[in-house]
Amino acid sequence: MKLVLFDIDGTLLDSGGAGSRALTAAFLDMFSINNAFQGIRMGGKTDTEIIMEAMDRHGIAMDGQMPRFTGLYLEHLRAGIDNARKRLKPGVREALNALQIMEGVALGLLTGNVEAGARIKLAPFGINGYFPAGAFGSDDPDRNVLLPIALDRFRVRHPDAGLSSGYCIVVGDTPRDVECAKRHGARAVAVATGSYTVADLLATGADAVLNDLSDTASFIRSLDL
Repeated sequence: MKLVLFDIDGTLLDSGGAGSRALTAAFLDMFSINNAFQGIRMGGKTDTEIIMEAMDRHGIAMDGQMPRFTGLYLEHLRAGIDNARKRLKPGVREALNALQIMEGVALGLLTGNVEAGARIKLAPFGINGYFPAGAFGSDDPDRNVLLPIALDRFRVRHPDAGLSSGYCIVVGDTPRDVECAKRHGARAVAVATGSYTVADLLATGADAVLNDLSDTASFIRSLDL
C-alpha cells in the first residue's frame, strides 16, 4: 500500500484568511494584543509552533495556556471559515477522486493545523471524508515528527499493508513539507500553489514540483505509485 499525505493550507485549499484572522482574534481576546502575528511567517509551520513564537515575541509565558488559546482560536475559525474568499486549489477535487478509487492507495493528512482546525477548514468543501486519519499540529509542534505519527495511525487501520515511510508520499506547498518527507525517506511532491514559487520548491530537492494539481494525470504520475 502507498500512503499519500496531504498538507492543507496552500495545498488543498485557501481558507480566505480565516486561519490567520482567527489566530489574531484569539490573541486579542486572551492577551489584549492586536496584530500579534504580524511579521511571523506561517507557511509550513504547525499551529502550535506559530502560537508559541507569538507568545515568545510578546513576552508571554505558556504556563498551560495553550488549551484555552486553542479553544478561542477554534471558535473564531468556525465563525470565519464561511467567507467568500475561501476556495479549493485547482484540480484538488479531481485529484482526490482519482486517488480514492485506486487500489493499494490510502489518503491522509499531514498538516500543521490542529486536528479540529483541519476538519473545520475542510468541511465547507465536503472533503473531510477523503482523509480518515493523519497527523496534525496538535500531535506535536515539530512538523518533522508528524510523518511517523500518521504512519502509526494508518498501520492500525491497515495492519496487513506493510506500511513504512518509504511507501509514503507527502504533498505540500512549502520547503517544510519537503523536509518532513525527506527526513523519513518518503517521497515529496511540491506544488507552487502557496507562497513559494516553482524555483523555490525545486531548490528543496523535492522529487517532483508542479505548478498546481490541475493536470490530474501529471499529478498521479508524479506520485510514482
